[in-house]
Amino acid sequence: MLGPLAAYVEPHCYDLCAMHADRLTAPLGWEIVRLPADTATGGPGSDDLEALANAVREAGRQPVKKPRPEPTGQGIETIRRGHLRVLRSEPVRPDDQPDRPPRRPPYDV
Repeated sequence: MLGPLAAYVEPHCYDLCAMHADRLTAPLGWEIVRLPADTATGGPGSDDLEALANAVREAGRQPVKKPRPEPTGQGIETIRRGHLRVLRSEPVRPDDQPDRPPRRPPYDV
């Protein structure tokens, strides 16, 4: 079924604007039941506008959520592969870190 926007959930129905409702096609063997458009109402009714005003008013009353504070410690980048990084929270002593990363053992052929 295809018709104007519904006030409540209607299973197996599509609520589409007029432009998209005209473009809708159905698979072979299916039939589209088009409900007549209610042309008497030129726009949203007073109930719709009041509901919208209440929703906006309610959203304005909600407190603004504060973002989480960022960690204050500065990490030290140790390894980078593509967009991934490994960070250490404390400096590495020179004797703990080799000059270059260890090599992989060769493959046995």
